[in-house]
Amino acid sequence: MHDRIQQLSPRLANQIAAGEVVERPSSVIKELLENSLDAGATRLDVDIEKGGIKRMKVRDNGKGIDRDDLALALARHATSKIHALEDLDAVATLGFRGEALASISSVARLTLTSSRNEHGKGWQVSAEGREMRAQLTPAAHPRGTTVDARDLFFNTPARRKFLRTEKTEFNRIDETIKRLALSRFDVSISLRHNGKGVLSLRAGSNRVEMERRVTQICGSAFMHNALHIEVERSGLRLWGWVAEPAFSRSQADLQFFYVNGRAIRDKVVSHAVRRAFADVLHHGRHPAFVLYLELDPASVDVNVHPTKHEVRFRDSRLVHDFLFGSLHRALADARPGQREKAAESAVAEVAETVDMGKATGIRGGEFAGQQKMPLSNRPSPGNLQQQIHAYGTLHQPYQGGAGVAEPLTEGSAGVDAVAPLPRGGEAASGEGVPPLGFAIAQLHGIYILAQNEQGMIIVDMHAAHERIVYEQMKVAHTAGGIQAQPLLVPVSLAVSQGEADCFEERSEVFTSLGFLLQRAGPETLLVRQVPTMLHGAEVEQLVRDVLSDLLGQGDSERIGERINEILGTMACHGSVRANRRLTVPEMNALLRDMEHTERSGQCNHGRPTWTQVKLAEMDKWFMRGQ
Repeated sequence: MHDRIQQLSPRLANQIAAGEVVERPSSVIKELLENSLDAGATRLDVDIEKGGIKRMKVRDNGKGIDRDDLALALARHATSKIHALEDLDAVATLGFRGEALASISSVARLTLTSSRNEHGKGWQVSAEGREMRAQLTPAAHPRGTTVDARDLFFNTPARRKFLRTEKTEFNRIDETIKRLALSRFDVSISLRHNGKGVLSLRAGSNRVEMERRVTQICGSAFMHNALHIEVERSGLRLWGWVAEPAFSRSQADLQFFYVNGRAIRDKVVSHAVRRAFADVLHHGRHPAFVLYLELDPASVDVNVHPTKHEVRFRDSRLVHDFLFGSLHRALADARPGQREKAAESAVAEVAETVDMGKATGIRGGEFAGQQKMPLSNRPSPGNLQQQIHAYGTLHQPYQGGAGVAEPLTEGSAGVDAVAPLPRGGEAASGEGVPPLGFAIAQLHGIYILAQNEQGMIIVDMHAAHERIVYEQMKVAHTAGGIQAQPLLVPVSLAVSQGEADCFEERSEVFTSLGFLLQRAGPETLLVRQVPTMLHGAEVEQLVRDVLSDLLGQGDSERIGERINEILGTMACHGSVRANRRLTVPEMNALLRDMEHTERSGQCNHGRPTWTQVKLAEMDKWFMRGQ
């Protein structure tokens, strides 16, 4: 080991820099495509061989590169996107570090061909690792640029052996292109692998064309279950598509979030999304979304990480609250019919032009058949115990035999409500038929069977009633304010001086949530009053957790979440149980309440409360029309 400082050779310096930019073939594709988009390209053609290990070719129709700049384009820290330090404060391009081409050419045989005119006259420069002596020659080329990188890591075998199989490396490239394609609907993109067409995405500008591309990339099941949102406030704009909670995933593989057109992963964003779905996702499940956040470029720092996958917001609390509020309200206010027509149009168009299995490779959620109901006309607040027993008639002992469906008879109450409905598509307007239709029977003392225009509805009556009671209790609790209860014996907490100081600075947080705390010493707090809902809970640990949140992130939702957990438990115990016989009017009343309750598609634990079986699907069971 040498102990003298010396300057590295250009070859070694470039290969070290390549380690930051070129991790695998997909890294090369990402850098090249971003350069093309920054050059104003409206068409991108990508040709891959052997998973990118043998060859990666990207061709665009951008503005091209001047002859005199071609050799400079392969030099380190050379860029046309940054000219002064002030430019870093408001970066509007996807790339600007000026090392991508230099790094790629240091570990691959690279040929760069470009032209700035429409006459087919261009120039070409080549470099092959080593000392990177660029050779400039004339070449025929239309307006735009082509980058051809061959034999990746040919001169660094130690890195080449860490590459995965051809299939794995290509799948990473495919994912990179799809993620980038969702950020630029105005650009046509094609992908070929080993001479075979894999992906062909047409440019689009209106919502239908955008949803066509989302369907190609995310799958028809996602679009069938997606809610389109668009919210603008305080200089922030959020738009895109978020899947209903019923379309949940076992892993976070269908989450696309963009800030000013750049795909990012951010803790602030993740936390806001997780909070918005807190009440409606089953344990361990993940939401699916394609969302776009637009804000002033000066309000976000994109140069936090070499790959620019992470960002730093100037006002992270504003961004967090905006994202949470927008998504939370969108999930609560969804209406039936908002997405079906647009989704079916997008799916139909894709089905005509693309083999869906090859185009997506993404499966639908387990509960993708569920449709949305109206979530309006919220119940007025009242006494919590009255809300719990609002459905007292549902608690009568089940009289029939277990496992027997209770059908309607001619004399049954409500029989007029379940007169035969027209088959799906035959009704001209559907007026008078609610989204969840009308009850037909009770099955096994657990499920309600109903029919609507589309087919059959199956409702888990306990899960549905649990959500209804829970939402009513939350409304009543919010309207009545947080009731507090003094402690006969104050609880003494030993805390650090920093935590005690934090309490004094943010005491209003505890007061607003029904707590009364007092500082009794440099490192001692006294809890004198707690919310009535939390009586008997582990108050000491809860206060410590809130203080930890306030110190770490400036805010805390723990107390509110704990209160909701208690309300959820109360709602669960106060809801109708299995083996309770319901009359037809009671079943219909439950269906109508579901239609007017927020988030009624899932119970408090995230399980689906109902599902739809369409007539066309039932026809297939019995081979009708075949």
